[in-house]
Amino acid sequence: MSLSALRRPAASGKAEWLVVFLHGYGSSGADLMSFAGYWQPSMPDVAFVAPDGPTPTKDGGFQWIGKRPAGDPKLYEDAVAAAPQLYAFIDAELALENLDASRLALVGFSQGTVMALHLGLRRTVAPAAVLGYSGGLAGADKLKEEIVSKPPVMLVHGEQDALAPLYGMMTSVKALSEAGVACQGIPIPGLGHAVDANALIYGARFLLSAFAYRERHGV
Repeated sequence: MSLSALRRPAASGKAEWLVVFLHGYGSSGADLMSFAGYWQPSMPDVAFVAPDGPTPTKDGGFQWIGKRPAGDPKLYEDAVAAAPQLYAFIDAELALENLDASRLALVGFSQGTVMALHLGLRRTVAPAAVLGYSGGLAGADKLKEEIVSKPPVMLVHGEQDALAPLYGMMTSVKALSEAGVACQGIPIPGLGHAVDANALIYGARFLLSAFAYRERHGV
């Protein structure tokens, strides 16, 4: 089954990079596509795509994986089950833009961050970047034996996040760093389970830096 998605073409007319947004529980691609409105002026050669999760939720919107507390081992099992469909979707979108797999960035929110990390660390060709908001790593105990690629990662998290407490970001950064991933965590004071202007600025700077590095070094 194919995924429904919103697409925003590169403002330049020719995409050099593809950003794939992965939304949170009970949300949709449209919610994260709003980020592109802030970022595109500084990223004219980036195409954006925001799929809806495959499963409707009882409260409206969609999901990638079950609604589970941070640290629940079933989060990892759900991510494994959801991964093949997303792999196929991402590869099809790269082909649509005529881009190599190295020209990809994954941006997630909440359970979308779980999926972005799960996918990004297991793709044969490392994405240029993985950016996660208000979420973290599932299956940290399995990472060292399963990791295939090591893209740069930034995790941005509200200090007042009651749904996904900040310590989840901190433990994720630790696990990723121990696995050899260049990872940084950015806590945002006063922010809950959300993304604000400061979080978007941090994210834009990270993506632009990652694209520039990949362009220069090719790895």
